[in-house]
Amino acid sequence: MPKTLHPLLCFLKRFLLVLLVTLLFAAAFLYGVMVLLCKGPSPTARELFVLSTRETSAIGFLPRLCLRQEEIDEILRQQDAQELESTDPSLITVNRVPDAGAEPDAWGYTDEDGDGLILVPVAGESFIGHMLIVLDPSRVIMGCIPESFHQRGYTLEELVKHFDAVAGINGGGFEDLNGLGDGSTPEHAIVFKGEIYLRGQGTGYGFAGLDRDSILHVGTVGADELEALQIQYGTGYGPVLIANGEAADPESLHSGLNPRTAIGQRSDGAILMLVIAGRQANSLGATYADEAQLMLKFGAVNATNLDGGSSSLMWYQEGYVNNAAALVGIRRIPTSFLVLKEGVHPDD
Repeated sequence: MPKTLHPLLCFLKRFLLVLLVTLLFAAAFLYGVMVLLCKGPSPTARELFVLSTRETSAIGFLPRLCLRQEEIDEILRQQDAQELESTDPSLITVNRVPDAGAEPDAWGYTDEDGDGLILVPVAGESFIGHMLIVLDPSRVIMGCIPESFHQRGYTLEELVKHFDAVAGINGGGFEDLNGLGDGSTPEHAIVFKGEIYLRGQGTGYGFAGLDRDSILHVGTVGADELEALQIQYGTGYGPVLIANGEAADPESLHSGLNPRTAIGQRSDGAILMLVIAGRQANSLGATYADEAQLMLKFGAVNATNLDGGSSSLMWYQEGYVNNAAALVGIRRIPTSFLVLKEGVHPDD
């Protein structure tokens, strides 16, 4: 008499078979969608798909499944960064004692609780996010632990708590092969308390650095220029969104929809920190041009894009204001821009 399989084994076999078939159908469906996007009649949809995926470390290979490398390169060629003028510090007059209270500022925003911070929800056709206005720019520092470079990265929450800060956003990029980077190795040079680290790695397409007078400098600058400008805190990434009150040419801001982080500064010195949620049902993400328009709306004289994607996060008061786009949860990063408590000196 033949032996019968244990009921549990029969169940497991059926479950695995159903799971395998479901995964195959899902893969076939997703591949069909990619083919439709890449080979369909809409060049806009094709460009958006290519740019969005190529900006993502883990799935940057997907366009190669449907398009020739020559076709991908043609789309990517449109992303050349625009050369913009160096930051003009005379356009910024830092207000060392920002007005607090119930009266709106010149841009219509009110610091109702008098803590020097204003968190404003933002939204567009394809995204939702938050803009944090830091009225006193001297409270903003680069949050990083240089002795840990090449060894380990930190979550934004860990960096906030290490510096006893009240708010912050992620900063520059890091080595992230196939989306598996541990946040330990920055892509670009870092300035922390006036000292330049990883000098030979350049400053990317949009360095963001605060000088001794808390003026934000953005642009393509070399290590020698960082010293001449007396940059105290900064990191590279880019592209530059706004320089000296002028937005970059939209053609140079060619990009896909993804989670985004950016930093800027108003003419009164207030620092603007932007985070856009992405890869979610209620927020697909934003383009570089979307970031530029938001920064202009909030009065930015200078602004640059920072690392985005699964690293895009903002911490405010006691928690994150947006959800991480990474399937594995909160990612570790090497750098951040943090907001210190009122009355705390950066060198304390």
